[in-house]
Amino acid sequence: MDLRRANALNSTRTSHVTSTPAAESSPSVSSLPDKPLVVIGPSKSWQPVGLRELWHHRELLYFLAWRDLKVRYKQTLLGIIWVLLQPLLMTIIFTLILGRLAKVPSDNVPYPLFAYSGLMLWTFFSGAVSVAGNSLVGSAHLITKVYFPRMIIPIASILARLVDLGVAFLILVGLMVYYHVPLTARLLLVPLFAIVLALLALGFGMWTSALNVKYRDVGIALPVLIQLWMFLSPVVYPLSFVPLQWRFIYSLNPLVGLIEGFRSVAFGGKFNWIALMISGVSTLALLLYSAYIFQKREKTFADIV
Repeated sequence: MDLRRANALNSTRTSHVTSTPAAESSPSVSSLPDKPLVVIGPSKSWQPVGLRELWHHRELLYFLAWRDLKVRYKQTLLGIIWVLLQPLLMTIIFTLILGRLAKVPSDNVPYPLFAYSGLMLWTFFSGAVSVAGNSLVGSAHLITKVYFPRMIIPIASILARLVDLGVAFLILVGLMVYYHVPLTARLLLVPLFAIVLALLALGFGMWTSALNVKYRDVGIALPVLIQLWMFLSPVVYPLSFVPLQWRFIYSLNPLVGLIEGFRSVAFGGKFNWIALMISGVSTLALLLYSAYIFQKREKTFADIV
């Protein structure tokens, strides 16, 4: 009798121990939701530029710009001198071919100074658009790991290029002193043209970067398009070189007003207000359209990059 009581007592204890975890665990398993409770992502409401969100991530913007600046000149012998070599060497080549042989006019400005001013701006713009257009693909390791405003990536790449533009501008000032071109108060307007040019590069860079995530053909075609764009802009020749009947259509290129306006500020020429207005309106329109396309595609970047 004692043995039967002991066996009955042990079986009761065993069934109580084994059944308790199952009973306790079953509600927790069944109560798990099918979908996540919190989804971290971009805002559903479209804003032209999420300035508040960008401001909250300003430290990340600073560090990404600083990273791009350091990586570009890391383990290089000449360092930031590479910023000056490209426009200087191209200035020498175009001076010999267009200035000496083809006798291209330069609006009463020494042709080397005229060509360098245009090539300095073009080097910044082409480099900024090229880097911004490939910035999302190059930062795939960040996009797939954590959420932050993706717009920070192309903005940071362009901010790093502004440092190069500042260094190149110091060389322009030295050339102006060498050619005895007076330094006037108009030079205070140079930052304004630099900002508008950077916004134009940002608009085009955001648009191409958003497309490049899905269509990698954009990254391949971008250098060709940029090269053609140079010869359709008054980089190494003035606007007066274009036939009069074609100047308005030619001025629809937003770079025309910016490059010509910058030269007017630097060398004391007359402003082409129509070209400047077209450049300002085109830059604003492209920036708003690119921001819309960018935010519309932003949710899919992490999935397909």
